[in-house]
Amino acid sequence: MLGGHQFEGAGVKKTVEILGKTVQVEWSRAAEKALDQLEQPLLVEMELLFSCLIRKAVRFRQEADPEKFVLVTPKLKVRFRPVMTKVCRLSDIGEGVTPLQDFPIKKPAAFVPRLLALDFVQGQWRGEFQIGKADDEGSE
Repeated sequence: MLGGHQFEGAGVKKTVEILGKTVQVEWSRAAEKALDQLEQPLLVEMELLFSCLIRKAVRFRQEADPEKFVLVTPKLKVRFRPVMTKVCRLSDIGEGVTPLQDFPIKKPAAFVPRLLALDFVQGQWRGEFQIGKADDEGSE
């Protein structure tokens, strides 16, 4: 379970390295079936927006450079992308289209998520990620 979402059935777990940090990627059986149907790898971006507030989002990209992603399986690639807005506006908080640019964090590895969880529910990809220690090691 991640963020209150319970996976349907036991899933798959793999680990990858992003910026020198180990990231556990897990996905449900439904997601595994959906991945098997894809002709091209699913590109999953863990976006961390620094603006008025910090916002986490998982983006499923179709038009992105696959070379910027880390291979999890032949059908799944992931990446971490810290971004920022040029100005702080309350409209940046929602899910609307906000012009973003890469955020040049001095130590981006400190923000790399430790866990990415994916599911495929009612024809839609869903994802969440966690930054920080595991729940049994303390809070995020």
